Amino acid sequence: MLLLASSFFGCSKPQAEGAQEIWRFAIEETQGSVQDTYAKRFEQLIEERTDGEVDVVVYPYGTLGTSDHILEQLHNGTLDFAMSSPGHLGKFIPEVQVFLLHFLMSDDEAVNICALQKPEVRAFLDKLYLEKGLHFLSAISEGAMAWTTREAVRTPDDFDGMKFRVMTSPLLIAAYEAYGASPTPLPYSEVYSALQLRMIDGQVNPVFAIEEMSFYEVTDWLIFPNHAYFIATVAGSPKFFERLSPSRRELVEHVINQLQGEIETIQQRFNRKRLESIEERKPEMNVVRLDEAQRARFREAAAPMRKKFIELAGERGQQLLRTLRAAVTDCAARN
Repeated sequence: MLLLASSFFGCSKPQAEGAQEIWRFAIEETQGSVQDTYAKRFEQLIEERTDGEVDVVVYPYGTLGTSDHILEQLHNGTLDFAMSSPGHLGKFIPEVQVFLLHFLMSDDEAVNICALQKPEVRAFLDKLYLEKGLHFLSAISEGAMAWTTREAVRTPDDFDGMKFRVMTSPLLIAAYEAYGASPTPLPYSEVYSALQLRMIDGQVNPVFAIEEMSFYEVTDWLIFPNHAYFIATVAGSPKFFERLSPSRRELVEHVINQLQGEIETIQQRFNRKRLESIEERKPEMNVVRLDEAQRARFREAAAPMRKKFIELAGERGQQLLRTLRAAVTDCAARN
């Protein structure tokens, strides 16, 4: 796969003097998604501010393989930028699975956005990514996670024996096992057919993804437990950044900082509009928001995830957990 990708990109060849620069950016979602909107906006800003000297090429999910393939190509320097979610990246950098812990982040999305931008959180992630041959750029929220299922889920007992699709993270597998489900890791592109063929009974994603991938068509319940947010990270190739001039590096930093604010407004609008679309297209869809008593049952069941996370991520994982919790607490106090 990587040999084919390297040949396809031709990235080993030096660019001719005066030739247009090609920057390659892969995302984990399809066209029209939050990540696609982010990458296209990045493309627009970079190309405008370099007067067309840089051509940013965006690769939607599936173009270059699975999320694991994208990560591998970024690590090898075949790609210059990529979106990478902790659900997949966690196998490579165990500490980032902290973002997968349930009932860790605030119920107030503004607090979470603030926490993700805290210098101490960013500095911790900078170090972790660099050690693994990646250049950390940003962490963004794509909205609250929701469940779509065939049967109603209001307590952990309702998950008993349910075949439930999760990403490949060991922590997510452990989390849904704790709820009583039978977690089933599958590539994103295979979820719809697996639901349609009844190979799985449910899945978890932000609302915009549920709508754009049509998961609601093959499930009957849309459930909001408000237990976690989908956090994606933007990363670059250190090999790419080493080749950049100081002015180009500064440009990337400015664009990333601008997009940090823009993407939150975009994802909130996406998730609101996509929920309206689901309700219009499938009026019989059962939409449920768990109350505090129901959420308390799941919070109790999820408590062992903290211990499991520390087992997987070690002392530095525990340090990142403390850093993130402190950031959330501080941001909540300020808001």
